[in-house]
Amino acid sequence: MIQKLIIFSFFLLPSIAIGADLRGRVGIGFTNQLANDIPAISLKTQQSKTFALGAMLGFKSNNDNTLYGAGLKLYRIIFDEPQLNFYMAALLASETYLNQKKEVQTGHQIDGTIGSEFHFSGLESLGFSLEFGLSVRKVNSEGGNSFQTLGDQFLKAAVHFYL
Repeated sequence: MIQKLIIFSFFLLPSIAIGADLRGRVGIGFTNQLANDIPAISLKTQQSKTFALGAMLGFKSNNDNTLYGAGLKLYRIIFDEPQLNFYMAALLASETYLNQKKEVQTGHQIDGTIGSEFHFSGLESLGFSLEFGLSVRKVNSEGGNSFQTLGDQFLKAAVHFYL
């Protein structure tokens, strides 16, 4: 009986809980999720109660070369609580890397993650994200593939200030 009550409560809670309502607001911040380790400026906007869209762009340029990373991220909110949204996300990014010969190579990154964005009470305009999941990365010219697990704390996943 108690198990059924817990399971019922788990499915009922998402429909009655109220998370931070960020619909129509744009979040500006940063993320370090690009595989080439370039910090990126991140934008996030919540399109509806359950769907958000994000973009990131980072670059590093010096006399020898220019490296960049750019990506799009889709968010699907699956559960919300006061000051907390749980979501699934998919990231598709294009990036450049330096190979062992210090030559610029292009590649891509595809991430599937589950995460949460939390807000402090009274400070709903600032969101901190945590994520974990899987990543597939490929450096095109070298043909090297990488499949790995991810675990990103809030200083790596993202911090956004919502306007």
